[in-house]
Amino acid sequence: MLEECNLPYTIKPVNISRGDQLSSTFLKLSPNGRMPMIVDHEPIGGGGPITIFESGAIMMYLGEKTGKFWPQEPHLKYEVCQWVLWQAANQVRNR
Repeated sequence: MLEECNLPYTIKPVNISRGDQLSSTFLKLSPNGRMPMIVDHEPIGGGGPITIFESGAIMMYLGEKTGKFWPQEPHLKYEVCQWVLWQAANQVRNR
């Protein structure tokens, strides 16, 4: 989605076989110790960096930040929200 929204990004690999995702540094950013996770150094509204974990939350944030894929009209916004949450919670189980 970062590419679709034309946002610059840097990938920071996390070595899960070494347990990097359980380090105190990583857990401060992603309390559940899982990926994906992003740190936005130019967040909506300004201020210091914002950290977002969980794919659904990341997609909603990026959509809102860029004005892409996240409509503001309530009927459309919550139609998209339903599908984002379905994807995050159910898609893998329904294969």
